[in-house]
Formats: sequence, structure tokens, C-alpha cells
Amino acid sequence: MEPPKAQSIGVGRKGFSSKHIRGMIYIFTGIVIFLFATGAIIWVLIQLGIIHSDWVNKLPGIFAGLGAGVTVLGAFLGAVQSFLSSLPDDPPSTSEPDTSAPPTRHNKSLLDSVRSLVEKSREAEKDLETEDESDESNQRQLFTALDVGTSYAKAMIVEVHGDEFEVLGVGRHPQSYSHMSDGIVTDIPSVIENCNQALLKAEKAAGGIIAPPAIIGIAGELVKGSSTRVSRQRPNPNKPITAEELDSLITAAQQRLLKDARERIAAETGYMNIEVRLTNASVIAVRIDGPLVTNPVGFCGRHFALTLFSSFAPLMQLRALEAVAQGLDLTPLAIVAEPYALARSLTTNASEDSGAIFIDIGGGTTDIALVRQGGIEETRMFALGGRAFTRRIATGKGISIKDAERLKIIYSNGEIKGNARDEIHAILAPECQTWLDSVELLIDELAKGELLPPAIYLVGGGAALPDLHEKLERFPWTERLPFAREPIIRIMLPEMVPNVQDPRGLLINAQDITPMALAYQAVEIQNENDILERALDRVINNMHI
Repeated sequence: MEPPKAQSIGVGRKGFSSKHIRGMIYIFTGIVIFLFATGAIIWVLIQLGIIHSDWVNKLPGIFAGLGAGVTVLGAFLGAVQSFLSSLPDDPPSTSEPDTSAPPTRHNKSLLDSVRSLVEKSREAEKDLETEDESDESNQRQLFTALDVGTSYAKAMIVEVHGDEFEVLGVGRHPQSYSHMSDGIVTDIPSVIENCNQALLKAEKAAGGIIAPPAIIGIAGELVKGSSTRVSRQRPNPNKPITAEELDSLITAAQQRLLKDARERIAAETGYMNIEVRLTNASVIAVRIDGPLVTNPVGFCGRHFALTLFSSFAPLMQLRALEAVAQGLDLTPLAIVAEPYALARSLTTNASEDSGAIFIDIGGGTTDIALVRQGGIEETRMFALGGRAFTRRIATGKGISIKDAERLKIIYSNGEIKGNARDEIHAILAPECQTWLDSVELLIDELAKGELLPPAIYLVGGGAALPDLHEKLERFPWTERLPFAREPIIRIMLPEMVPNVQDPRGLLINAQDITPMALAYQAVEIQNENDILERALDRVINNMHI
């Protein structure tokens, strides 16, 4: 990111520049001081009686008059200098100003005044340029989506138009095994460098556009997302519901979810005092005496119920991502749990009545999100992703990790046939079964005994591995889990995602879905303004979470 280039001041390419005028001012300043000083010396000599002559007696007045005239001319040149400062710039001059004037107190004061005038003029010009750039930035809603993945750092520059966004540039850069572990940053400086390379590629693809406001994704087993339902029986059902009642119900739900997240993280880590912070929250549903409402304020009723979803993450993970953003000169508007972002952006693909299950197979983790009736209910993550399959191939074939990754990619693309393909399939079979067992376990947790939606969508770079899709297709869903019918299994592609404009075809496959989902959060941030979102913001601010 290059800083703005400094500009010189002048008139045209060959006319007088402000530096010429400045040099003349320095000369006239010297002349003024010389005239006044000479006149003063002659006057003192006359008063002391050292000089006796009628014409000499007139010299102090003559020198004073000349000094006054030169002062007026110098002031005129200063005005010309100020005027020239507002005109188009000349190429920078290499000449130095005349510094031969005597360094007296009067000379320094006048020079400081002139310099101050020039600097103020330049500052005013820079302020105008900054205002112009700010106006242009305000007119264009530009954002960066940053997916700090285990295998790849992915950056996307987008421009928001109402409830849609346009993809301007995309960049990807690989991460080393020592830089990330299961979705968690383990080497901040190296991750900053990797993300910077991805960001530079995205900015170049966008024609040099820089978008400091950023949405950053967070993943990992310790990122916890769940929902809860709280209800209240109102003593006076004929009294209209107030904003204070709504805030109170949201507070009760948020406190319950925060306590649950802390307990789950403590149970998994063995540490009781890990600081956790809220990453995302959304009011899923509000009901009054049964029916759904979008704004409960003003309604009457006895039974007031609310369902709230919240995601929490360890403070250590959030601080690491904030450090990455700072190293990239980005301003994080939000750090978003990636399963939440996926569910919010892809929900429109599933009907509001049935919902869907989204599985994001990344490099280090697999994230699962459950959506019912148009709202996200739960998220789960486990530490098994594309890198595990790469390591399995490396061990089975006795080759390096780099060669194993290359072999996995061409295998996923269907470029390996016959016995060679069967060999890799057999090598991957145990790891694929472990992955499927984990998916079954977590979906069962998400179900909570209720019927699951009959649609499973796969996203992420790991979705390209055909063995996983095959395992899901052959799994007896209705026998093992509460599905009313066999769910459809589908890999999400960029063209299937709504509210996205990609006129240049920069989005390629399922690995682009997660940064797209993060970019969609910019749309939601720009458009959130309803009563439930404002109430949720008030509660979060009051709870300091």
C-alpha cells in the first residue's frame, strides 16, 4: 500500500514555480534588513556627532523609505506565493532556497511567518484532497473479506450495492503447516505475511482498489455457537410490550448462552478461567402467544418468547486475528464465526420451512451449521480437515507433504485412473470413515431429538475430495439420525449463492464460498437497522461481552 505521493507547487510545466518566488522573498528580506540596519547606524552616528553633513542627515529617512518600499514589495510576493500554492503543481525543484541572509532575530521572525503561510496553504490543499477521497470512499461501499484458513489465506475485495455485493478482486496464498493449526493462528508474523500476499493479489485484481474496512473469519474447535429459547408469562397481558421488556428477555438469553459457552470451553481445555468474547449474535424468532412477530414492541399478550443464537470464541484467538488485521492496515468491522457466516448467507437456498445443514470442510477443521425455519440454531466444529487427508497420503505413499498435497489435488480432479486411483482410495478410506463418524456424532448433537432438514450442502476446499461425497451419499441417514427422508447431498458452487455479482468470473469453486459468506456480512452490517438488532446491540453493550 503506497502512501500518497508528495506534490510540488507551481504554474504550468515551464512557468515560475513557488520556489522561485520563495527565493525572491528571501532576497528582499535581506535587503530590508540591510536598509533599516544601515539607516539606524547612520542615525546613531549623527546623534553622537561623529558625522556632520546636511545630506547625511537625510540618509536615515531615505533608507527607511527604501526599506518600507521593499517590505511592501515582499508582502506582494508573499501574496503571489499563496496564490500559486493553489494552482497545479510543477515537477519538484532541486534548487535550494537562498539562506545567505543574516541570521538576526528580525530575519528569523519574518521567515517563519512566510513559511507558516506556505505550510497553511499546503495543509488546506491536502485537506481538500482528503475530503475528495473521503467523499469517493463514502460513495462506494468497499470492504475486504479475509478468510484466515489453515491451508490458504483468502482475501476478497467487494463493493456493496444495497442487499447485494460485487466481487472486485480475489487473492489466495498458501499457509505453512507451522503457521496455522486446526484453524488457530500459531505464528502471527508469518500469517500476516501470507495474508498480505493474498491481499495484494486481491487488490491487484481489483485494479489497485484498497478497502481497509474488513470482515474476518474465525474458526476452530473452541469457537462455540448455540441457540436458546427464553419465555416469560406476563402478569398483565393487556399491557403493550415495551422496549425495556424486549431488552430484558434478550439479556436473559444472552447470559444463559455466555455461561454455556464458558462451561463448554472449560470442559474441553481443562482451564476454568479462559476469557471468552461474543463474536456474533442474532435473534432467530420472537413469538407472542404462539405466532411469530418481527417487532414485538406495542403488541399485547401473555406469553412472550424469544430464540437467540450467539457465537463465542476465546479472547486469545480474537486478539491474534486483531493483530493480523493491524499488521495488514485493516480495520476489522467484525470477526465472524465462519459457520454463522455460511448459514446467514446460504439460508435462502433452503426453504424457510425445511432449513438445511451446511458442512464446511477446511484445511484444519470441519464446521457444521444447522438452519431450521430460516434461522441458524447451532454450530459445531471438529479438528479434521484437508490436511489430515494429505498427511495420510504422505504416510501411505512414503512421499513428502508437498508431493502428497499435489497428488491429492489431481486425484480430486479425477486425473488419476485405474489402479493408481484405487490405491489412493484405499489409503484415504480410514481417515474418511473417521471424518464421517465425527459428522454423524455432531449432527446427532445438533438435532436434539427433533427432525433434521432434508438437505446437506458441502463447502470449502475439502469438499472437492470425492471420497467424502461418496461416504455421505451411502450413509443410512434415516436409520441412524432423525431424518424424515434421505437428505440431498450437494456441493455448493459460487453460482449457487444468491446476492453476489461476479461479472469477471473470479470465483472458481467451493473453496470460495467461505470468503463469499464473510463478504455477505458486510451487506448485513450495512443494512441492519430493525428494532431487534438495535435491542441486541444495546444488550451487548451493557453486558460488555
